Order: sequence, then C-alpha cells, then structure tokens
Amino acid sequence: MNYTRRIKKIQAKLRRKKIDAFLISQPENRRYLSGYTGDDYGISESSGYLIIPARGKILLLTDFRYKAQAKQDVPWATIKIYKQGSLRLLCKLLPDLNVKNLAFESHYTLFSTAQNLKTELGKKGIQITPLEGMVEKMRRIKTEEEIDLIRTSVRLNEKVFGEIFKNLPEFETEIDISLAIESLMRRKGAEGTSFDSIVASGTNSSLPHAVPTQSPIQKNKSLTIDMGLVLSGYCSDMTRNFVPGEPDKRYLKLHRLVRKAQLAGMAAIRAGVRCCDVDRAARKIIADAGYGKRFGHSLGHGVGLAVHEPPSLSARSTKKLRVGMIVTVEPGIYIPGWGGIRLENMVVVREDGCENLNKDTTWLDI
Repeated sequence: MNYTRRIKKIQAKLRRKKIDAFLISQPENRRYLSGYTGDDYGISESSGYLIIPARGKILLLTDFRYKAQAKQDVPWATIKIYKQGSLRLLCKLLPDLNVKNLAFESHYTLFSTAQNLKTELGKKGIQITPLEGMVEKMRRIKTEEEIDLIRTSVRLNEKVFGEIFKNLPEFETEIDISLAIESLMRRKGAEGTSFDSIVASGTNSSLPHAVPTQSPIQKNKSLTIDMGLVLSGYCSDMTRNFVPGEPDKRYLKLHRLVRKAQLAGMAAIRAGVRCCDVDRAARKIIADAGYGKRFGHSLGHGVGLAVHEPPSLSARSTKKLRVGMIVTVEPGIYIPGWGGIRLENMVVVREDGCENLNKDTTWLDI
C-alpha cells in the first residue's frame, strides 16, 4: 500500500485548513494510513494513536503491549510509548512539535475524551478542532490493489460457505452452523469475522439481524446465512438464503422476487448514479409485487476495511456513486410468523456498470 501518498493527501488538507496536526484514533483509519494492525478492545481502550503533522514524519503512540507490533507494522514512523496514558504523552509531545491546533476525529472520540483533551491541552495553549469523515472520504474509493484484496476476501468467504453448505445435514442448530462458519474461517486463514455471523431458520429468518440460537434447523423452511470475514484487513459480506429440503410455492415465489430486485439494483449501478436511485430500482420490484412494507432496510452499504462504511445505498442518500466504490446489494422480504429472504452480493462500481465480486451460484438452483 502507498501509505506515503495517503498521508500526503491528509497533510495537504490540514495545511489548507490551517491545522497543525491530526490525531487519528479510529482503528480502520489508523490501518488505512499506516498499516498498523493493532486491535482496539472497544472505543474506550485504544491500541494506539497516529499523529499526522501538517508537515513532517508521522508518529505512532502506543503502550508496551503493542511496542513490538508497532515497530513491525510501521517501521518508517516515529514510535512513542506512553507509560502513564496517552494524554500525558500528548501534553509533552505536541508543544515540542510546535502544534497549536490539533484536529481529532469527533465522530469516533468519546465525549469525555474530547473534554479531557480540551482541558489538558488547553493548559499548553493548544486548541482542539473536531474533524469528521476526512479519512473515510478517502477510503470510499478503492484502488485496484484494494479491490484485489477484497476480491480475495470474498473468494475465501464463498469457499467457507461452500463447505458449510455441502455439510449442512451435519448441523442441528443455528448455533452449530454459526460456530462452524467462524471456526472454518479462522482455519482457512482469515484474521477473523467481519461481523457476528447470522444464521436464522424458519420464523427466525424474519429478523434481519437475527442472533443464532439453539433453535433447530427446520426442514423445508427458509434458512438465512449472512457471513463475512476479514483477510489482509479487508472485509467481505454476503447473504445466502435457501431451504433445507423442499421449498414450497410461497418460498419459491418470494425468493425469485428478491433475486429479481437484486438484479435490478445491480443493473442500476454505474458511476454517476445517485445512491437513492439504485435503492429505488430494487425497491420498486418488491413494492410493485405488494411487499414494499416488508423491505424496511436500505439496499446496501460500502465495504472495505470496515464491513459497514460509506456510501449507503439508501432512499435518503443523494450521493453519487464513483468508480472504485464497493457496495453490497441486499434486498430482502421479512414476514413475521413465516420467515424472511435476503440475498446479498458485493459489487465494484465501474464507469459503465458494476463488477459482481461474488461467483457462488449454489443458491440460484431454485
């Protein structure tokens, strides 16, 4: 990855805004700008912070636990270890760097943390400035190198699904399948899951974000599997819906309707099209069939270093798609007391259409 180019873009923006340095705490943004792979255990416990000065070399602040990892991941940065907390180190470092105006990620930083920064750095004559979405806007457009990494993540995700699907009779409950998916992901080389796997059988599949339970896998009923993994930092996300056994006429009708909506959404995707218009193209298919109220979420979302990131294929978004964006296309129909059907692929926005990253067709046999 060309981290130098990314950092230079940030530095140029900081200079235009007359900001001396930018404090990066969001994990995906840290990794995007430096390659640092340290994990956070929740928003209140960080594995490190990047300081990007408007000019000069970046610094990575972390503690003893991540010292070796930081030096391995970011050997070209200045590594600083804090022993008494990051705020105390910032109070010491920033004046030495002649920082008078420090930007921070206001959309990620805890309010209490921001207040402490304002109070303690204010004593040093340093002003803090909230910045939102600067790095995320850069992350929306993927390079071909990033697209290749995401494509590989998708391929591995599909391979895991293929093995689970082949051995489906071995699993008795939703949790059995969920645990098997996540174990197989790790054994095949994934860094981990990109989200908690969703496995929902029968009426449970009417819950878009169902949590796997000890409920048995119901024969001849809808089964939803929504799964994703992280490989080389990049996420994959797909949903497959099918029936263990024989699907009835109602299931076949709705499955084909959802697939038709998915294809309509994918056909609408190309550079310059508004996100809301893509959502509308798919939603119209379901609404015209009388199931509009049963499709209550947006059509899709961006995927990259985070499994949910901009852009959003929603009815509210007038943002235009650009070449290199990667989005999911995942229409669904959810009927309480009966079940639900969702189908999800990931696509790359191209100049004249989209590239479908998913090759698995197991679920199309019906």
